[in-house]
Amino acid sequence: MNLLAAALLADGVNPWWVGISIVVIIVVLVALAILWQFIDLWVQSYFSRAGVRMMDLIGMRLRKVNARQIVLAKIQLVKAGINDISTNDLESHYLAGGRVINVAQAMISANRAQIELDWKKGCAIDLAGRDILDAVHTSVNPKVIDCPSSDPATRDSSRSDKLDAVAKDGIRLLVKARVTVRTNIRQLIGGATEETVIARVGQAIVSAIGSADTYKHVLENPDHIAKRALDSGLDAGTAFEILSVDIADISVAGVEKEANVGAKLQAEQAEADKRRFQAEAEKRRAMAIAQEGENRAQVEANRALVVLAEAEVPKAMADAFRNGNLGIMDYYRMKNVQADTAMRDAISKPDPTAKGG
Repeated sequence: MNLLAAALLADGVNPWWVGISIVVIIVVLVALAILWQFIDLWVQSYFSRAGVRMMDLIGMRLRKVNARQIVLAKIQLVKAGINDISTNDLESHYLAGGRVINVAQAMISANRAQIELDWKKGCAIDLAGRDILDAVHTSVNPKVIDCPSSDPATRDSSRSDKLDAVAKDGIRLLVKARVTVRTNIRQLIGGATEETVIARVGQAIVSAIGSADTYKHVLENPDHIAKRALDSGLDAGTAFEILSVDIADISVAGVEKEANVGAKLQAEQAEADKRRFQAEAEKRRAMAIAQEGENRAQVEANRALVVLAEAEVPKAMADAFRNGNLGIMDYYRMKNVQADTAMRDAISKPDPTAKGG
């Protein structure tokens, strides 16, 4: 080392400047190595006029932010003509746990479809757990959902895939409806989900069928049921706007495979009427038997009253004797009358021992 310093001094070169130069070269090489991993993103941003600086990229690295996502989202927004969203806005949403690319694409789709959607609302919807991109697509292209739901993940496996409703005449109907909805961006935050819409539509259809006088009216005009359900304001407080409710399938329960549904229902109705009339006849017979028993009891009660009244006669006669109102001759005359009456009754009755002939 001393020999190298001596040689440099001999050549007129200061060894301190050599050391400083080496340190500077090392620092430059390290800086270039650090910047090299961002150079492709910076070049991409520069030529896309996204406005992402090299210092922004380095800051993202220090803040543990995925710089590639931020740059890609910023380029997409700028190329779509949306210039009011800064890099800091994108970083903030990323650090909050949001899906930056998803929100950026939703903003672009909403801008192209002329749907009012600002960045803060889009971020709030995304952080609330809703798929903002799917919501914007549904606003542009309405989707159809089944009622009841045909999705095995949301449908109760213990229930049928059709609504079960009963008309006023007691006939059960199985109904399946299809609801066309589009997303209401203004009510997406805090609005009810598809399950609520399906439940409300099902309730409205069951209620409309239940108010029908006969199942025939429902089968003849299923559009009346759908119209009544649609006019019930079922989308209030939900994240969707109901465009139409259509009855996709309607049938009578238990006779789905019958060729002549009316004949089968009439036969079943006749059998039901027969059982009802038999039950009513049995009811009337039981009531007649009960009434007969009551009459017999009433007769026995009246006889008891007669016996009680007859028991009062000797008492009255004794009182009459004591008070002088009845003489002995009057008593004997009464006895004679009773004896004559008993004799006439005996003569008028047929002899049970006599043989006819």
